[in-house]
Amino acid sequence: MNKFNKLIAATYFVLLSLALLAPMLGLYPVFVMKLLCFAIFAIAFNLLLGFTGLLSFGHAAFFGSAAYITGYVIKSQNFTPELGLLAGMVGAGLIGLVVGLVAIRRQGIYFAMITLAIAQMVFFVCLQAPFTGGEDGLQGVPRGALFGLLPLESDTSMYYLVLAVFMACFLAISRIVHSPFGQVLKMIRENEPRAISLGYQVDRYKLLAFVLSAALAGLAGSLKTLVMGFATLSDVHWSMSGEVILMSLLGGVGTFFGPVLGSGIVIALQDMLADKVGSWVTVIIGAIFVLCVMAFRKGVVGELQAYLERRRRAEPN
Repeated sequence: MNKFNKLIAATYFVLLSLALLAPMLGLYPVFVMKLLCFAIFAIAFNLLLGFTGLLSFGHAAFFGSAAYITGYVIKSQNFTPELGLLAGMVGAGLIGLVVGLVAIRRQGIYFAMITLAIAQMVFFVCLQAPFTGGEDGLQGVPRGALFGLLPLESDTSMYYLVLAVFMACFLAISRIVHSPFGQVLKMIRENEPRAISLGYQVDRYKLLAFVLSAALAGLAGSLKTLVMGFATLSDVHWSMSGEVILMSLLGGVGTFFGPVLGSGIVIALQDMLADKVGSWVTVIIGAIFVLCVMAFRKGVVGELQAYLERRRRAEPN
């Protein structure tokens, strides 16, 4: 194992240790859980943009619809938390299948605009449907007990569930990207005509990547509802799609840890600045984003990886 791989392994070990000890270090569990939920959302989006090359402007539809589905089945149908999460994830995946079938044959800005248009339709449904609570949203969603045995009312118990789900999603994305399926996705991103010429059914690969991304984004929205106890229209609003794009670009598109770091930066800034500057927090985050894009075109993690790779190549064998 070279120095570069050792550094990555050490970094992941330190971060995992900090995550496991976070409740004991005095960090506010709900804040960290919210950060992890958005980190799952960002890595799900990064599977589509960073590793497949498809820019979706409608991922809030999957995040928000799953949040509503989970809130409804837990609050009104008395589903247990694990079934509520599964229902939200499956619902988002099915919506992703429908959206993907419509949008996947288009490319570039046309693909992005189709996803945005359908996401706005989902927003309208969430606004008008009788079970969503309209502008008030779904409030008072109970956490319940996992498998009917482990109560989740404690923030500590809920935190370790969210952390476990995040780790599973992170490892799943890593496995997908390094699999033969993931290599085909990278080929499609780099040179789609060549992938077609080699006999790959490109549309099927892109559709499967889209559905996987939608389902994982839905899992993030479902977890967020379980953690916060509510689902609102902001979860399905187009601005949520903009936030996940910002998180991915800020951390580094096409990297594994970049979207996680990007989500941490955005959520932390929102949390720290919301009470001090109010709605100006959006302007401040936008300005930071512009500066980072100008200074770090590959994102923070992407630029760091490029620097370490240059150092590795410069070292004598």
